[in-house]
Amino acid sequence: MSAFEYVIWIPLLPLLTFLLLGLFNRFFKEPVSGYVGTSAMAVAWFLSLKTAITYFFDAGLQNGKYMPVEVFKLEWIKFHSGLSIDMGIMLDPVSVMMLVVVTTISFMVHFYSLGYMHDDEGFSRFYAYLSLFSFSMLSLVLATNLFQIYIFWELVGVSSFLLIGYYFTKPSAIRAAKKAFIVTRFADFFFLIGILMIGYFVGTFDIETLNGSQTIQWILQNQFPVFLGLSVITWALILIFIGGAGKSAMFPLHIWLPDAMEGPTPVSALIHAATMVVAGVFLVARLFPLFFHIEGGFALRVVAVVGTFSALFAAVIALTQEDIKRVLAYSTMSQIGYMMMALGVSGFEGMEGLGFTAGMFHLFTHAMFKALLFLVAGVVIHAVHSNLMKDMGGLHRYMPVSSWTFLIAALAISGIPPLAGFYSKDVILEAAFHYSFIIWLTGFIVAGLTAFYMFRLYFRIFHHREKTYAHPPREESNYMKIPLIFLAVLTFTVGWLFTPFSKYVSPTREAFHYHIHWTDPLVWGSMLIALSGIVAAWIFYYKPTAYPDKIAKSLGVLYTWTKNKFYVDEAYLFVTKKIIFDKISKPAAWFDRNIVDGMMDAIGNTTVWISEKIKPIQSGRLQEYAIYFIYGVVILIMAFYYMNYKM
Repeated sequence: MSAFEYVIWIPLLPLLTFLLLGLFNRFFKEPVSGYVGTSAMAVAWFLSLKTAITYFFDAGLQNGKYMPVEVFKLEWIKFHSGLSIDMGIMLDPVSVMMLVVVTTISFMVHFYSLGYMHDDEGFSRFYAYLSLFSFSMLSLVLATNLFQIYIFWELVGVSSFLLIGYYFTKPSAIRAAKKAFIVTRFADFFFLIGILMIGYFVGTFDIETLNGSQTIQWILQNQFPVFLGLSVITWALILIFIGGAGKSAMFPLHIWLPDAMEGPTPVSALIHAATMVVAGVFLVARLFPLFFHIEGGFALRVVAVVGTFSALFAAVIALTQEDIKRVLAYSTMSQIGYMMMALGVSGFEGMEGLGFTAGMFHLFTHAMFKALLFLVAGVVIHAVHSNLMKDMGGLHRYMPVSSWTFLIAALAISGIPPLAGFYSKDVILEAAFHYSFIIWLTGFIVAGLTAFYMFRLYFRIFHHREKTYAHPPREESNYMKIPLIFLAVLTFTVGWLFTPFSKYVSPTREAFHYHIHWTDPLVWGSMLIALSGIVAAWIFYYKPTAYPDKIAKSLGVLYTWTKNKFYVDEAYLFVTKKIIFDKISKPAAWFDRNIVDGMMDAIGNTTVWISEKIKPIQSGRLQEYAIYFIYGVVILIMAFYYMNYKM
């Protein structure tokens, strides 16, 4: 009997909650439905913590490695003796870490929503959607094979569509939900092709088999078809990464993420801070041995380049945005880029594996402080009824809990010790420095930009100037304040876990010891660039000054492009409307209507015409049948006579 048989209840509890609240919605009124959903998530959170403690301190360690544990595995669809789609649950260091992240943030969001969604007419429906999303994400991280990941990957997409479009009477929310769904489905098409290529050429979807040394050696020793200089296995990994890039909003598939802020703010905290958007990072980490070994890690270099560019691109855009949730959305994109960069610069041996561990630790810490940032933003929006910074200012004296907790999260994401973000970000920069100076320099610049735009946000919301509010803002609900305080405590403390974390989560599953080297110039450099960003934001935004307008005017076109997000959305619209719709879809529609439909109509009309002509043959009149009979006899006699005459 497995020590982890209870783990199946971690995803099942939110599933049962979804079915209960979804099917019997009318019987569960506010706040009962919220209590049901929150209680189920609390139990799942407790079981996840129990799983992590049991796995890391007892059952998982075997011969110096944290080995995978299959809780159960059932064959679902069998193609042949070596290839099948299974359904099961697998625990390893990455999946156990993700269990803790997903259930912690989901539990906090469920609890917070008791206050935020109070009096909303769709209260029970909201909790049903939250539960469906939590089930999908938990099932995804526990999957044993690529196809199982893909199934729940798509269910996560459906759940996010429902949550982003929760306000279904609001046109902008509907557009945002459709945009997120279409863009991520487009990326998932490539993901599916990559999975099918792996299954066809390697002969298995099982993750442990794919990552095993025997499979990797077999791939390296065999010749596979080559396209554009790369083997089909490398192309499969790149296609799988495209699926992950879509879900994690990497450039150029990032356009859905800022618009997804149309959903309720707790949704932003759950989906776009800690769970759904890191699914791509989880996917690369899950297949890391394949990414690292195949063709010298070419696919992993693609991950590094895309992640690095996305981090810089999003950070630059965040500097000019006015909607506080959109600033946080681009911040999320930038930080996910950091995680991808960390995985891309990583390797197996010794300190080269530091990037993998640092990326996973940044995923862990980022979940805490980014969820905190979004939840504080929700409290602020709830109080002032606006998302725009121009409608805020001087809120520190009205909302002290929100102000102090936001400050802690902003310091953490900026990389100020001893908060959580410092440890993970500093180690990522160290790993990048040993891999590529260009990538390190880009990450270094992004660290400074992050500190600047986060404190631009903080100062303009909570300081800057005293505004006159029609109704004095206040922090109304303890349901909303308690998660802020809890996440602030985690943000302040979890960074100290990096040294033990490195023992548990590594690319080889073997423990390695790492400590921050406080005398290293790289450490001091990362702190100084973060402090420089904070000081610059203080000069520009703590009090109203003319500096921001002067800088904006001096930058001219560059500022305009940045504020308009480099017109990437407009480029997509141009390609879709002017090229795909006008040049491809319209001619295709004309061909379909006039040629295809025309041919079908012609066949139908010809059949009707022929039937009209031959209908008199079956008139039912005896005399006409007699005439036909006589005609037939005459024709036969003539034919007989003609044939005999010729002979």
